[in-house]
Amino acid sequence: MKIHEYQAKQLFQNFGIPTPAGEVAFSSDEAVRIAEGLGKFPVVVKAQIHAGGRGKGGGVKLAHSVDEVRTLAGEMIGMNLVTHQTGPEGREVQKLLIEQGLDIEKELYLSIIPDRATAMIVIMASEAGGMDIEQVAEDHPEKIIKVFIDPLLGIQSYHCRAVGYSLNLSPAVLKQFNKMLSSLYKLFVHYDCSLMEINPLVITREETIIALDAKVNFDDNALFRHKDIMEYRDLDEENPLEVEASKYNLNYINLDGNVGNMVNGAGLAMATMDIIKQAGAEPANFLDVGGGASAEMVENGFRIILSDKNVKGILINIFGGILRCDVLADGVVKAAKKTGIAVPVVVRMEGTNVEEGRKILTESGLNLITAVDLKDAAQKVAALVK
Repeated sequence: MKIHEYQAKQLFQNFGIPTPAGEVAFSSDEAVRIAEGLGKFPVVVKAQIHAGGRGKGGGVKLAHSVDEVRTLAGEMIGMNLVTHQTGPEGREVQKLLIEQGLDIEKELYLSIIPDRATAMIVIMASEAGGMDIEQVAEDHPEKIIKVFIDPLLGIQSYHCRAVGYSLNLSPAVLKQFNKMLSSLYKLFVHYDCSLMEINPLVITREETIIALDAKVNFDDNALFRHKDIMEYRDLDEENPLEVEASKYNLNYINLDGNVGNMVNGAGLAMATMDIIKQAGAEPANFLDVGGGASAEMVENGFRIILSDKNVKGILINIFGGILRCDVLADGVVKAAKKTGIAVPVVVRMEGTNVEEGRKILTESGLNLITAVDLKDAAQKVAALVK
């Protein structure tokens, strides 16, 4: 789950991590009130959307007066902000973060992520802050610092010093940095984060270190432990179909293709999407109904796929195990009769109760196309959507 920058900074403040003074505004009048309350210009007006690259897209501006704040806020609230992470469709800006301006001496990059290859937590840092870290890693990999932490041991002072020394921090700044990095790690572990990134982390001319930006993502599987974090969820920033799917515990990700998929098992879903592409079509979604799906879950999944206007055909690929083929067939038939089928549907089933499932589909009276194997199914649905 993603949250906004202003929400991430609220968490930072709770853990004693320094951030610029500021508040979130939902209107021009609120933006002006906050700017006046900061007591000093310039102030920074920052669009709040779940995407990076906001500055390059025109979503971060400097204001030197109250009039500038009002003008910028009026222009930015309601604008469609396009960045390299939003795609060409962009995101509507509904809120702004109004922050104090800082006298910046140096910009750094800092992040914490889990590394599945080593089963450790990795601190990544670089003196090339304020830049796209992916580009830095590609052009100058030697500028990326990595320090690995055993999660059973936790962060130690020598981890902090290793990062700080590599960033060539002065003794005064290093002391602040060590304390801040230790707090960031504790926040990361406490809230089961999947990503924590500060770009840039700045050193001011007064030799103070401040998180100028903040990006925090959480592991969805651990959110049941963090009811307070669930309150940060912004449904306006999520795909409506993905929000709907989450109500039924369906693993659904919307894509930009034309073949809807319903599969049980993440690995099988990935393989299915690959084979669809090999057949010359494009997947419109990733939908894993899970091994223990009920007929109701299948019905809702089928309905959600059909509600995507880009879908020109559907491929159902089920290997019956815990989810029996007859349960799947029952759910598909119920959904199809409720919503109607305006696109061709290809079904490939194998496994537990497969004959009962095929019988349910055959006797339904629906125009469903069966396939003998996955390759056959992909070729059929690709031909139909063309």
